[in-house]
Amino acid sequence: MIWQGLFVPSVVSLMVPLALMSLTSEANGSSQTSSSLLSSEQMAPRGQLVFAVGLGALVFVPVFKSLTGLPPFMGMLLGLGILWILTDAIHYGESGRQRLKVPQALSRIDTQGILFFLGILLSVGSLEAAGILRQLANYLDANIPNADLIASIIGVASAIIDNVPLVAATMGMYDLTSFPQDSDFWQLVAFCAGTGGSMLIIGSAAGVAFMGMEKVDFFWYFRKVSGFALAGYVAGIITYLAGQNIPLSLPTSLADIPFITGS
Repeated sequence: MIWQGLFVPSVVSLMVPLALMSLTSEANGSSQTSSSLLSSEQMAPRGQLVFAVGLGALVFVPVFKSLTGLPPFMGMLLGLGILWILTDAIHYGESGRQRLKVPQALSRIDTQGILFFLGILLSVGSLEAAGILRQLANYLDANIPNADLIASIIGVASAIIDNVPLVAATMGMYDLTSFPQDSDFWQLVAFCAGTGGSMLIIGSAAGVAFMGMEKVDFFWYFRKVSGFALAGYVAGIITYLAGQNIPLSLPTSLADIPFITGS
């Protein structure tokens, strides 16, 4: 199963940077302040409900895709509609809280960022139709015969190029005849592209949004975070490759656990 191959490396790529950052003097000095802020500022029950529904809508997207066969954006639109109805019902008649409704949130969307990603995806589609991506794949195969190394390079490139168009380009470079669905290569590409973008703040849409919301400087992130993110990225890849070389059979049902069945 995919979660057996990617879950542990993902946890390692998260825990290694957190452990290293906890050893720094800045983290130790701000821990008391952060704990006092968390204790003084508690999320309202209505905010917790909206957060839980929003998170559940994101998790429901792949389930929606598997159940209906419709594109994932339809599941996202369904979740957005549910959030829209929920926020309208919660803040009905409260003129001072109109900014917390979904229409107000949509009005603050970065239109330039959306157009940028649409342009990138259209460019990737054009390169695929022209056969250039396939030529690039052949060049990589000829000069870098190791597929794991290719996936690792794709992860490093995702720190500069956003992982969404980069993965789209990779899917255009390699078809299912070269690497079947759910193969080790695609699992490693998913891990590397998903975590490699954190090495630079411009490597993901979340990082770009974080720069705009919190006014974080690129060089500050590079000095304070990039090294820790790189350590987690390398540790995750090593963990994944070690898991592939040392296969572990995890129980897939309760009947496979000896102390539950009594055997």
